[in-house]
Amino acid sequence: MPSAGERIFGGGADDGTSTMLHIDMDAFFASVELLEHPELRGLPVIIGGAGGRGVVTSATYEARRFGVHSAMPTARALQLCPKAIVLPSHHEKYRHYSAQVMNVFRDVTPLVEPLSIDEAFLDVAGARRLLGSPSTIGAAVRARVFAETGLTCSVGAASTKFIAKMASGRAKPDGMLVVPASESLAFLHPLPVGALWGVGASTAEALTRLGIRTVGDLAATPLQTLVSRVGEASGQKLHSLANGHDRRSVVTERVEKSIGHEMTFEFDMSDPRQLRLELLRLSDQVAVRLRRAGLAAKTVALKVRFSDFSTISRSRTLSEPTDLAQTISDAARDLFDHVGLEQRVRLIGVRAENLVEAHETVHQPSLWEDESAAPSSWRDAEVTVDRVAEKFGRNILKRASLVEPGPRERRRPDHPAPPA
Repeated sequence: MPSAGERIFGGGADDGTSTMLHIDMDAFFASVELLEHPELRGLPVIIGGAGGRGVVTSATYEARRFGVHSAMPTARALQLCPKAIVLPSHHEKYRHYSAQVMNVFRDVTPLVEPLSIDEAFLDVAGARRLLGSPSTIGAAVRARVFAETGLTCSVGAASTKFIAKMASGRAKPDGMLVVPASESLAFLHPLPVGALWGVGASTAEALTRLGIRTVGDLAATPLQTLVSRVGEASGQKLHSLANGHDRRSVVTERVEKSIGHEMTFEFDMSDPRQLRLELLRLSDQVAVRLRRAGLAAKTVALKVRFSDFSTISRSRTLSEPTDLAQTISDAARDLFDHVGLEQRVRLIGVRAENLVEAHETVHQPSLWEDESAAPSSWRDAEVTVDRVAEKFGRNILKRASLVEPGPRERRRPDHPAPPA
């Protein structure tokens, strides 16, 4: 059971003010995979695609020491760490363990704000009387997560979200750091200015030219000086954070701004028919996620990246919000047909945007609806597929046009099918 690395900043006693917890799983995807490969613990392991265009999804800390990080091409990661072992990713497993971990969090407090599949904010102010001080709660959460999943997590506890998140990053891996409110500035000010949220490379460079290298330097800089260099909004935000001010509370419901899927091909594609089929498959995935979330899209967006890495985006506002794959696909394919294929395609993507609650908008017949399109039939078909997928898995039933060819029919993706 994890217990090492738990400390209170400044060495004092927990004063109960650090009721905002940020909990982050340690190398989550890699750690989940190692549950089934315990013999690989302590070795550099990369999770992701191993093909020519494979991308790193996650990596163990042993691999990260060589400079390996997520979103890096796997080929590059293996150049940095030639002895690394590459394992494929299994997103169903990650969702399963994420649900277990989030349930542990919600047993502690109803005030849980998931930030992603492997991290969340918890407000434990209301749990202190029953469960003890924030440090006691944080230690108990770490122990329970490990006992129930075999995974470790790192905890930052502070009086604000911002400092709690920074504290969890400095507790990694497998640790906990509590920052009492009275120690917030002592914790913040020695840190490099690049540690602040919103400070990217260009902003850090602009601040360095002003002689601002630490968060303490930033806090001491007049607000108007910051505004003149980085703009009104950024200047105000950075000045507040540098002085320990962050009024944000835990938000228990996340509102999806968009839902999308994209595909990077193993070989660049030029066959319009196969690209349209890929758009249909991606539209199916987007529509399933919309229906699960009870959302509908007012806008459909298309993304195309060509072989020279140039990228275009196109979007269309629909006459009515939708959660149907057929409608999304029709819009995406129409956008695609107006793009023109002057180069081969490396990546293609579909995104649903301007999302609204589905129950208030879809299922309502439109005055301008083309009855020949039989939208109700499409809805019945797609909802039926959803129900079958819930019982037997998503791949048990699919459109005939998306059924993969048999062994004798397989071909390179840029080779068109022979005419029927």
